Amino acid sequence: MRTIIGALDSGTSSTRFMLFDEKGTVLAADQREHRQIFPQSGWVEHDPLEIWERAREVIGAAMAKAEIDAPDIAAIGITNQRETTIVWDKRTGEPVYNAIVWQDTRTADFCQALEQQGHAELFYQRTGLRLATYFAAPKIRWILDNVAGARARAEAGELLFGTVDCWLVWNLTGEHATDVTNASRTLLMNLETLAWDDELLAIMGVPRAMLPRICPSSDAGAYGETSFAGPLRGEVPVTGVLGDQHAATVGQSCFAPGEAKNTYGTGCFMLLNTGQEIVHSRNGLLTTVCYQFAGQPPVYALEGSIAMAGATIQWLRDSLQIIRHADETEALAQSVADTGGCYLVPAFSGLFAPYWRSDARGVIVGLTRYVTRAHIVRAALESICYQTQEVLAAMNSDSGVALRLLKVDGGATANNFLMQRQADILGVDVVRPQVAETTALGAAYAAGLAVGVWPNLDSLRANWQADRTWQPQIDEHTRAEGLAGWKKAVVRTFDWA
Repeated sequence: MRTIIGALDSGTSSTRFMLFDEKGTVLAADQREHRQIFPQSGWVEHDPLEIWERAREVIGAAMAKAEIDAPDIAAIGITNQRETTIVWDKRTGEPVYNAIVWQDTRTADFCQALEQQGHAELFYQRTGLRLATYFAAPKIRWILDNVAGARARAEAGELLFGTVDCWLVWNLTGEHATDVTNASRTLLMNLETLAWDDELLAIMGVPRAMLPRICPSSDAGAYGETSFAGPLRGEVPVTGVLGDQHAATVGQSCFAPGEAKNTYGTGCFMLLNTGQEIVHSRNGLLTTVCYQFAGQPPVYALEGSIAMAGATIQWLRDSLQIIRHADETEALAQSVADTGGCYLVPAFSGLFAPYWRSDARGVIVGLTRYVTRAHIVRAALESICYQTQEVLAAMNSDSGVALRLLKVDGGATANNFLMQRQADILGVDVVRPQVAETTALGAAYAAGLAVGVWPNLDSLRANWQADRTWQPQIDEHTRAEGLAGWKKAVVRTFDWA
């Protein structure tokens, strides 16, 4: 039996293709960035055709590094930046507009209008989500209302909608399909039925004809086989699809209720497995489908979503140009004893969990002439830690159980200073696995489970190995003092937009 599994990981800033063996060991990988397009303040876009081009490039490059051909790959899993919205022509495959990225805030007035009309509770109870610019449905509505002829074409069945996973599946196999985790991030899927909800579609003004089939996250027959011209032309089955944060949860083997992970990517996302129970948060978290394997009931999760984590460091590099490379931040932060009294709250796209304030905007407070770029860099890293602390506190309250250990993953976990500060600010142990890129690993697991490379969840648990653990090194008074300053700074972001 073929035992190599491919994982196509299309994130907010880059796309990678990774090849894994049956032990979860990385055999080869390739990664390439795509452009971030900012047409005006609060708007964030990507070029869908560029995303597809990057996908083809990394697939070919990783396969060349591993010196394998399509017949050597047992199956492929896909994981993706969630909520980012693409609408394209069913016949030609041409996007009618750029992809509108999850960080985009152009639909704030529309979401506020729906809330004022009294729809917020209905959406929350049906979907587990807030009426926020973050999710896909308001973005679909914007495209239909603002691209000439788009609504008429959509109603005539000429246009298709998909999140990035769906766009890649369609280009790879010709199938118009998504999985339950990505569908659960649209504001259009009913959490209980796992189907598109007609009442929500009507309120949002989204034609059902645009929408993809909703499939399990791991399924041998749901997504088709590769058929595009390129290195994967060889009918390799696509058998796993998961939104990036759900994939990381699977990659971290958080299969038992009460297990949690935090992913440090462009944003920061903590998921707590709640099993087959739909738990509605009382503290600003989201309820989402965690994963569903073929023939099994869905597993749900509570999620704390933070818009700006690694993207804050990218902002320091690209917009402020006070660093040249992200890996400079560790030494710069360690070169000073603290932040010099300043806090950076990166509410560039508003604040997500637990506040859900689309009117918030980023601030740096507490500045004096003593503050240097090193202090600002340290404050940027600590902003990731403080945002995570607020999400963890909300999860502890919702679940009734105080988490004492947090599994972490994502590119930023390579920053040892950041991980130590995270343990300090949380007051709990932080554990990084040997394979830190668990998003791609989770997609591979979903694909491999469907074709028998891994027989069960226990075989995946056996693959998980800790790389390093950080323990808190500050006292409770210092922790509380820092958090009080952070909360004071957060309030300063409100009511700017």
